[in-house]
Amino acid sequence: MPVQYSGIVEEHLAVRNAAGLFDISHMGQLLISGEGALTFLNRVLTNDARRLEVGQGQYTLLCNEPGGVVDDLYLYRLTAAEYLLIVNASRFDADHAWLERRRQAAPDPGPVHLQNLSASHGALAVQGPSVIAFLGGCFSSGAPGRPGRLDAMRKNEIISLPFQDASFHVARTGYTGEDGFEMFGPVTHLESLWNQLLAAGQAHGLKPCGLGARDTLRTEMGYPLYGHELDEHTTPIEAGLGFFVALDKGEFVGRTPLLQQRQSGVSRKCVAFLMAGASPPPRPGYPIWETGTTVEPVGRVTSGTQSPSLGRGIGLGYVPPRLAKPGTMLAIEIRGRHYAASVVPKPIYRRPAEAAANGVPAKAV
Repeated sequence: MPVQYSGIVEEHLAVRNAAGLFDISHMGQLLISGEGALTFLNRVLTNDARRLEVGQGQYTLLCNEPGGVVDDLYLYRLTAAEYLLIVNASRFDADHAWLERRRQAAPDPGPVHLQNLSASHGALAVQGPSVIAFLGGCFSSGAPGRPGRLDAMRKNEIISLPFQDASFHVARTGYTGEDGFEMFGPVTHLESLWNQLLAAGQAHGLKPCGLGARDTLRTEMGYPLYGHELDEHTTPIEAGLGFFVALDKGEFVGRTPLLQQRQSGVSRKCVAFLMAGASPPPRPGYPIWETGTTVEPVGRVTSGTQSPSLGRGIGLGYVPPRLAKPGTMLAIEIRGRHYAASVVPKPIYRRPAEAAANGVPAKAV
């Protein structure tokens, strides 16, 4: 996927107002199956896979023994004993090796099979409020026993739909904060599906989108990116992802230190911030200062950009807990100068009606 097609701002606003099409084939895909698959997954992932019915998905994380994040992922339950795990591209080899080591070392819960689909399968994502108007026409009716109407799907549901002579898993998920779908299927059919989606969506404002828009969209929502907000030395509790850590499900890798953090607190928290006025855009690595201090920075920006929706700089970064409350003023050092910023609730961007109800700034896209 290129950084941009027609331009990052144009692509970003297309997703917020109409629809955008992303080639996300760089993401890894692992099929995990067998009688012991559920027990295995619950031992290595933070979320509780037992909550998944067939046809449902959940956000989850792989953690190491100290509780650091090996990767953040999406897990879908395709059948009673078959799961699809969507993996970050930069972490695929590490994840695959980590899971294989755990599979070999774990007590035998029954057969567990790991199958790498990444070479033979890819994925596309369509995101935006107009998507539902045209996406269904690109697929035939649903497979036997499964609904074919995409508008009847709930968030995080996944179904199988035929496309030409192949089958695609279609999930109502995404990384932009907009309604949308992700489609996983054989690489032999991706170009054809891409072209058909572009043709069907043209009248609805669909535009192809690249990595640049994907990053500005997810930053506006406060979504983490591995290598920025997440790494093997950062825990889900520090990152504000405790909702996806099921400490009550029983033992899993990293549970003990995560439980300790939940009970005793953390030394830093990931916050979202909005620049208080006109400024150059904040960028990853820029120092974060406590307002009125000049001794040393209290943190660093992990993600930062100019928000196309708000017309102001936004970002994410780690600060001490005492500075993490929304409304707290910070200073972001940009090219040697300090610019005021305020901690805001996530998501950073909200549509005007939602923003007014939550008392945060918004600007119609």
